[in-house]
Amino acid sequence: MVLIGDVTDREFDEAVLRSATPVLVDFWAEWCVPCHMVSPLVEEIGREKADRLKVAKVNVDENPDVTKQFDIMSIPTLILFKDGEEKARIVGARGKDALLREIDPQVPS
Repeated sequence: MVLIGDVTDREFDEAVLRSATPVLVDFWAEWCVPCHMVSPLVEEIGREKADRLKVAKVNVDENPDVTKQFDIMSIPTLILFKDGEEKARIVGARGKDALLREIDPQVPS
């Protein structure tokens, strides 16, 4: 898996929006129980699609600018960025199959 890891407000444009590879961003917080349920699934998807997808995490409590920029109102929120644009948004905890249905059309085979 290409895990970019934690991305801050300052790094977001370079690490996510300018990436040549699609990036799945997990907006989360330490206190969010559903976030901890989704995180392992996101990492698993990242490992399975390592050659064509990057995974990044944004802690909403520590990065208010990006959180506000993308109107994150509820967490967990996953956003798939491709070529600097939002291509898919998943709000709330979902199973792996539901996540894949949303992101697969945007990730090259």
